Parts: sequence; C-alpha cells; structure tokens
Amino acid sequence: MGNSGQEAFGMATIRATCVDCGDVELTTADVRVRVCVEDNAGSYHFRCPHCAMAVVKPAEPRIVDLLVASGVELSTWRLPAELFELGSVIASTTTISSTSTSCSRADDWFDAVVDMTIRN
Repeated sequence: MGNSGQEAFGMATIRATCVDCGDVELTTADVRVRVCVEDNAGSYHFRCPHCAMAVVKPAEPRIVDLLVASGVELSTWRLPAELFELGSVIASTTTISSTSTSCSRADDWFDAVVDMTIRN
C-alpha cells in the first residue's frame, strides 16, 4: 500500500503542442503554470520531451484551473514596479516640455525651471 494518491490512480496526462514536434504528451510534473497577480494573465510552460525546446503558451483562466486541478504546480508573479511609475514620468516630461517652451521666451527661464523642480 505504499503508493501515493497519484501513483494509485495514475498521473494525469497532458497533451500540448510543440512548435517543432507537434502534439506531445506530458505529465503534471513536466508542466508549470504562471499567473500575473496584477492582470490575472496566465501561461503554462514545459520542455518538449522530444526536442528539449522550451515552450510557453498563454492560458485562459479556465485552462489554468484545469491544469492546477490536475496537479500542475502554480506560481504567481508581479509586473515590474517601473511600469506603474511610467504615468508619473510621462506627466513630468509633459510639464517639462511645456515649461521649457514658455521659458525659452522669458528672461527668467532658470527661475521657472527651479520652481517646477521644487513643485515636483
């Protein structure tokens, strides 16, 4: 009776497609699922058992749920923090651009740039 649950019932077989080899059969140990915490975008990845190519495929939430329910390991990841800073960078660039245009016509342009820097 020393069998684990997966051995007693048989490990799930997952069919996936390799770009070079076509349809391949994998076990739950061969596949990994990743989901982004911020936008819930999912994907799964595996190494083709025939050609050893790394394969990554997008996965709708339904596919993620099926893979995880069959025993595939799930990991989560986050978008880089710099992506969230982009909005403030664009706003600052626009402010600098419009200020530099108006300042180039004024004698006190340097003071205007210093004021803008202090406000931001």
